[in-house]
Amino acid sequence: MNYKGYILKLFFRIFILIALILGLIYFINSNQTTYIILLSFGIIICFINLYQFIKRRFSAIDDFFESVKYRDFSRWFPEDRGPKDIRFLYTGFNEVNRTIKEINVKNETQYIYLQKILEMIDVGIIAYNLETGDVLWLNDTFKEIIDFPSFKNIRFVESRKPELYNIIFETYNREPNSITITLQNERLKVLISDTIFQIKEDSFKLVVLQNIDNTLNKNESEAWKKLLSVMTHEIMNSIAPISSLADTLQRNLELNISNPNENSLEVEDLNAGIKTIKNRSQGLLKFAKTYRSLSKVTHLNLQKIEVSELFKNIELLMAPSIKAKNIDISFSQSSKRLQLEIDVHLIEQVLINLILNAKDACQKQQKPFIKITASQTQNHNTIIKVFDNGTGIPKDIIENIFVPFFTSKTTGSGIGLSLCKQIMLLHKGKIVVQSKENEGTIFSLVF
Repeated sequence: MNYKGYILKLFFRIFILIALILGLIYFINSNQTTYIILLSFGIIICFINLYQFIKRRFSAIDDFFESVKYRDFSRWFPEDRGPKDIRFLYTGFNEVNRTIKEINVKNETQYIYLQKILEMIDVGIIAYNLETGDVLWLNDTFKEIIDFPSFKNIRFVESRKPELYNIIFETYNREPNSITITLQNERLKVLISDTIFQIKEDSFKLVVLQNIDNTLNKNESEAWKKLLSVMTHEIMNSIAPISSLADTLQRNLELNISNPNENSLEVEDLNAGIKTIKNRSQGLLKFAKTYRSLSKVTHLNLQKIEVSELFKNIELLMAPSIKAKNIDISFSQSSKRLQLEIDVHLIEQVLINLILNAKDACQKQQKPFIKITASQTQNHNTIIKVFDNGTGIPKDIIENIFVPFFTSKTTGSGIGLSLCKQIMLLHKGKIVVQSKENEGTIFSLVF
């Protein structure tokens, strides 16, 4: 703002006043009464003029501060009359009022916008004064959840439903907590959390309620459906090779019975096959029990086993069905002394899942193969790798393959790899995947 004119006028009045005072002093010394009287009147007039000149500006400022004090930003100061410096002052006041009005409008719009959002969301919210119990704000969802009409003080709830009052308003839930409340003889599951905040000298409590009963019921139903589907899928993964091995043994027996001279029966092979079926059946039974309570498993039936023996069991079980698809399968290890301390049945299930996935991935290749290897790293970690030369895993889904129920297969359950990961975590190990599209995939089990 330009106050140059104001300063010049102020200095001019002060200069005139000083000149009159000096003249008065001179004529007093000269004993000229007439001039003394005239100059005295002139000084009084200059003082009055200077006072009014200054007061007018301060009155304008005072009026503005008064309007600010009472938040009256609708007042408009005239910018087209009065001295130039006052017009500049009024322009500044009007600009401040205009800016504050715009800020208020924006704040009011945001408040209404936020209020509408909080009223529309499916979460109950209430904020109230901790000392007085007066409700600062609550939405309709909160009233629907606790089945109450609108109220202005939480004591209203206390007088009608003291038990509900104690659960919601008296109990502190700094972390989200699941609770059950009884409304009209029905038990309702809700998620509750709260926090305390301060506005000036008053303390307020914010309580958030979310009805999770319907969601839990829906999720429970979906979980049961998926569980049945998954159990069927996993059991079939083990039954298929058992059935294939049993068919092979039965065919050898029938050939021996019909023509014993030309088709000799190797008792050791028969015994090994039956033993494999028995072991895998026991493993399947344990797997079904373990899967049912996998999230609760804290103890594994660990035992030391030679990797060569583990591979032998898997080869006896899986080779017939894999080779029937014209897929070459091989097992190798860097040392015959490699040992693992594992739950054999569960790790067998992991290898079965990985081999079956490899079979599905490479069976359409010209020369499909699956290779299972075992080696030891410099850190003394034992790694079992399952190679295949299949189609590979697309980059856009490779990060999700271990997510429960995620599958890219039309007939898959989406639990196999997730279950493999859980079993490896139980063994304090990990499963790692490397894949290139149209080249193949490597799954590594790191113990």
